[in-house]
Amino acid sequence: MVVATAFAAGAAAEISPAAAEDAPSWLSLPASSLSSFAMQRPATVPGTHHAEGVDTEHIFGFSMGSDIGQKGEIEVEMENVGGFGKRDGRYATLGTLAQVKYTLTDRIRIAPGLSFGGQRIDGVFGHDDRHHLTFNGAALEFRYKLIDRKAAPFGLTLHAQPNWSRVDEATGGRIEQYGGEFAALFDRELIAERLFAVFNVWYGTGATRERATNLWGHDSELQLHGGLSYAFAPGFLAGLNVRYLRAYDGGGLDRFAGDAVYVGPTFSYNVSPAFGLSGTWQFQVAGGALGDRRPLNLDRFERQQAMLRLNWHF
Repeated sequence: MVVATAFAAGAAAEISPAAAEDAPSWLSLPASSLSSFAMQRPATVPGTHHAEGVDTEHIFGFSMGSDIGQKGEIEVEMENVGGFGKRDGRYATLGTLAQVKYTLTDRIRIAPGLSFGGQRIDGVFGHDDRHHLTFNGAALEFRYKLIDRKAAPFGLTLHAQPNWSRVDEATGGRIEQYGGEFAALFDRELIAERLFAVFNVWYGTGATRERATNLWGHDSELQLHGGLSYAFAPGFLAGLNVRYLRAYDGGGLDRFAGDAVYVGPTFSYNVSPAFGLSGTWQFQVAGGALGDRRPLNLDRFERQQAMLRLNWHF
């Protein structure tokens, strides 16, 4: 991917053979070097509510940057994700995750949350017609910043989120589901204070009981994300997000069941020092379902996916 190439090229440019002989690896930089590096950064930069620079977590649409906030910071977030369009009929779903995030240390953050949803489905093959709003379930997010991008060629944060659901967000059907998602979130500053790149690897798995049949099933998903975001003005960034999604039957990526590629623009805007908006609208541009030679995968995925995120910082 282009973004992955940019990561590698940038990292190689920063670490010359001469520098490698005169200094230890960036993974073991002494505290004095880190302090000197931090003092050279400007007090404020475009596109942020944080004094130390752009917070990359929410500037890439569906993809996530490695920043987790400052120690002691509390953040209330409402993430709204919509899916639109199937092969036939009318199809629209909305899933909302409301979280309270607390940064315990410079490297660890926790975020309990509750999820809600809504469906408007009419005449879609394989789906019951539904028009309702529901309480869906709960989740608990953990993040650990393994590599700080301010002191290394790139940043890396590890993400884990166990969850419980009582409603299928895609169909509105009643279920009992226990699952989790795990991710490695990489990002890099390509042009100081202006251009940022992201690369994510996501894995999700779950066990689901259909209440109508009392049967259990297992599925999983692998996602690769890439993106760029540019600070056009103080507090405003925009860019492009690309995602490749692979669906599997079985909880351990056992049997391939189809894939899809989404592409779309992204934005992030700080309305005030304490409140920000971010989002994306993406279109399925390629994909396929097993046994279906028609273009796109509208069996497991939607024609369009959109997200609007609201964040309050304390």
